[in-house]
Amino acid sequence: MTGPSCRQALTPFFLAALLITGAQLAATAAHREFYLTQLILCAYYACVVLGLTFLVGYAGQISLAHGAFFAIGGYATAVLTTTPLRNSTEPWVAWLERAHWLARRPGLYGGEILTVSPWAAFLAGLLVACLAAVLIGLPALRLRGHYLAMATLGFGLIVYRLLLGSAFAGAADGITGVPPLRLGGWLEISGRASVRVRNYYFAWGFALLTLALLRNLLVSRIGLALRAIHDNESAAQAMGVPIGRVKLQAFVLSAAIAAAAGSLLTHTNGGLGPSEASAMKSVRYVALVAAGGMASLWGALAVSSILNFFSLRGWFGTLDHAVFGALLIAIVAFAPGGFGFIWRGVGLQRRLFRPRKKRLDDDPRNP
Repeated sequence: MTGPSCRQALTPFFLAALLITGAQLAATAAHREFYLTQLILCAYYACVVLGLTFLVGYAGQISLAHGAFFAIGGYATAVLTTTPLRNSTEPWVAWLERAHWLARRPGLYGGEILTVSPWAAFLAGLLVACLAAVLIGLPALRLRGHYLAMATLGFGLIVYRLLLGSAFAGAADGITGVPPLRLGGWLEISGRASVRVRNYYFAWGFALLTLALLRNLLVSRIGLALRAIHDNESAAQAMGVPIGRVKLQAFVLSAAIAAAAGSLLTHTNGGLGPSEASAMKSVRYVALVAAGGMASLWGALAVSSILNFFSLRGWFGTLDHAVFGALLIAIVAFAPGGFGFIWRGVGLQRRLFRPRKKRLDDDPRNP
């Protein structure tokens, strides 16, 4: 990457870092640090939207199952880290503890309990989500358009009903008491006020890292293949693009991002409820993708962050779902390109109305 193109690619990340830092400093100066907790949740929800933008905007595959993938990551973390295992003095148990696959922590009623460690549970959530994405993607990605959306919606409804009616998942109450996820000795992913600022920067760093990963993928071989599939699937197949494999890779990656975000949000909240897997959550993610621009990662990040913050602050009240539904209708009707299209249009307008530099040929004294 050359110097000018490198600066052009890094400038949005630099501006985003300034905005993130400014928001934290403003909240601290105004003694509104509790805003940071809601902004942390916005960052993790934005990661789901970014992964879905990669799948919808570039692969052309509409998924209504990302709420389910988010919940799979979160519930795998919650179940494994809160379910006590049988205490044993077997050597293999001690070995798993030394390898940080198992962990001991204080029990709810005193004493110590043995559970799966948060890191092992995090990896298990990713693995389960990826396996589910493969099992759903192999048959479902043969479909197109609304048939694929209906198939993924069915999977999401199954996951939601299973979580809602299963005692091991806490049924309608969900699961609480999830321990923190420790990152070395300086950070733990939890809801404690003492680590709120560090969690804030970690969450938004994770979101920007996700965006950078997806941007790099878009200029790689898989990104070019996805664009070809999106533009003309028959032509891409004729050119030798492995359509099924590329679609499945994009679907699994998008599901893994959603599961990772769900696991991190579960540690932040200390628990999770079945509403995260509801169909309306998945519809909301699709609405945010449309509002941000079907193929605009930065637009998806901006719109998702703003609207989710308003929602978490309770600005929409009981009309929360209605607002997102109306937003989706308005975007489809009046701005099919979403925020990203509007942003690019403003940039184009500035270039068009920018005073033209005087060229040597414009000088009448030149013959």
